[in-house]
Amino acid sequence: MLIQRAQKMTLILTSQMTFHLHRIIQEEMKRIMIKTLNLLTFLVLVLMTHLKLALKLRRKKNKILQAKTGSAKPVKVNFNKFEFSNSYIWFEFYNAPLENDTFRSWHIVGRLGGCNSMNMQLSQSTFEKRPNYDAIQGANVTPSTFYNIGDFEIQDNLARVWVDIGTTEPLLLDTLINALTQISSDYVGIKQLVFGGSEFENWKENLTSEYAGYSVHKI
Repeated sequence: MLIQRAQKMTLILTSQMTFHLHRIIQEEMKRIMIKTLNLLTFLVLVLMTHLKLALKLRRKKNKILQAKTGSAKPVKVNFNKFEFSNSYIWFEFYNAPLENDTFRSWHIVGRLGGCNSMNMQLSQSTFEKRPNYDAIQGANVTPSTFYNIGDFEIQDNLARVWVDIGTTEPLLLDTLINALTQISSDYVGIKQLVFGGSEFENWKENLTSEYAGYSVHKI
């Protein structure tokens, strides 16, 4: 009788232990599966992020490595009795004329007094140590402003724009020449740039027809 009870208790204990062991194994497997899923999710996110960055870099690379459409030849710059208050700036392009956004931007910067050679504190200081800007000095310099600019006129591969810069500010001209030099190299080839003069190359004052290659663009 005692042996039977002992055997019965052994079976009950064995069954309970097996149940608990099975439950522990199931819970451990669940934890392992959850960790595995989390790891897989993380790896998928990393892979997607990597692919997005690769596509983004490829697009930027295509833009950066885009072939230049300008001219490797430097722009020839001449001055012909240029007056800051009343003069034409003449252009000769190799092919298509330049868009007038360049001159609009130049005029805005000049109009706001951005090109004032009397206040070039940072350009004249070294950056070996922290630069110091004197606001009082900057506020008391003689103001420089771009008074007026005319329309951008085009005749075939020639163009001109009338300007009234007002004050004698060569920095404005340097700024324009630098911008046009880069634009000529990268985008639209400019053969020559002439400041001043009432006549230029084959420009015809009486040619005002679009059918003959004339166009005018507001700045």
